[in-house]
Amino acid sequence: MSEAKVVRGPGSVAAEPMSGEGVKDVMRRVLISPDEGWEGWVLRLFEIAPGGHTPRHAHDWPHINFVAEGSGELHMDGEDLEIEKGSAAFVPAGVVHQYTNTGAEPLALLCIVPERGAG
Repeated sequence: MSEAKVVRGPGSVAAEPMSGEGVKDVMRRVLISPDEGWEGWVLRLFEIAPGGHTPRHAHDWPHINFVAEGSGELHMDGEDLEIEKGSAAFVPAGVVHQYTNTGAEPLALLCIVPERGAG
């Protein structure tokens, strides 16, 4: 077990634009990963501009999300669910999902995934 102690804010980690089919105006920052001592897990921050969205997709790992800022919709398993600052979501493995910013301000989501899902 690592003895690493890490404290960092979003400004200390470079934002990377997401690209690919179905992505619009999404930036990603990897805040904590095995590189910092959290073996097997990754904490990411997604910033979605107004009108932007992640791709509608599914994968073989679950993830946990927390809305840090903004509001929008989480499409999960055929249902559109409203999300807002303070909302948390568990997306099971294999479930089709997509985050969309329906608000006027940026939507910021914290996302925890197993290391294999960090790409």
